[in-house]
Amino acid sequence: MGMSGLKLLKYVLFFFNLLFWFCGCLILGFGIYLLIHNNFSLLPSLTLGNVLIIVGSIIMVVAFLGCMGSIKENKCLLMSFFILLLIILLAEVTMAILLFVYEQKLNSYVSKSLTDSIQRYHSDNSTKAAWDSIQSFLQCCGVNGTSDWASHPPPSCPSDPQVQGCYAKAKLWFHSNFLHIGIITICVCVIQVLGMSFALTLNCQIDKTSQALGL
Repeated sequence: MGMSGLKLLKYVLFFFNLLFWFCGCLILGFGIYLLIHNNFSLLPSLTLGNVLIIVGSIIMVVAFLGCMGSIKENKCLLMSFFILLLIILLAEVTMAILLFVYEQKLNSYVSKSLTDSIQRYHSDNSTKAAWDSIQSFLQCCGVNGTSDWASHPPPSCPSDPQVQGCYAKAKLWFHSNFLHIGIITICVCVIQVLGMSFALTLNCQIDKTSQALGL
């Protein structure tokens, strides 16, 4: 690969990471917005705002290393970018395996957390907003049905007395969209592998160019 190929690879990697840096900014901003408004916190230890802030921050840091490492042809930054992507990829694979192995325990934990959150419906505005949104979106009521509500179901519950619980509806929605979720997950992994490949190739080309120039 000549100097023109090196420049092409450098700018491809730069713009590739610049795009993801902007995506990270948007995710981080949306996470901060949700955190300020204190919405969507059905699981006490895992709010949507916190998750988005963590994901957005990680994307921004990794993309920044990729941008700076490629445009400045800095081997240290490129290898840091490569190692972080590798760690994230391994973490994703490990998480997928753990979710598969401990599926039943996870189901029990989620069901219990949702049941506990119902008790906070009238005392916590964020929990109330989250439940109303989920019940309206999925057309469900409670965790397992209308009987989960001690007095009477909230207005966000459908009027049908035979309406399904949100836990069963959420699982049904996940299974019906499993193909799309799988495609998105595979695309994310492919993008990560491509980013790692570009970083490693650019790093090797910087070495070869330096040797050719006698540096």
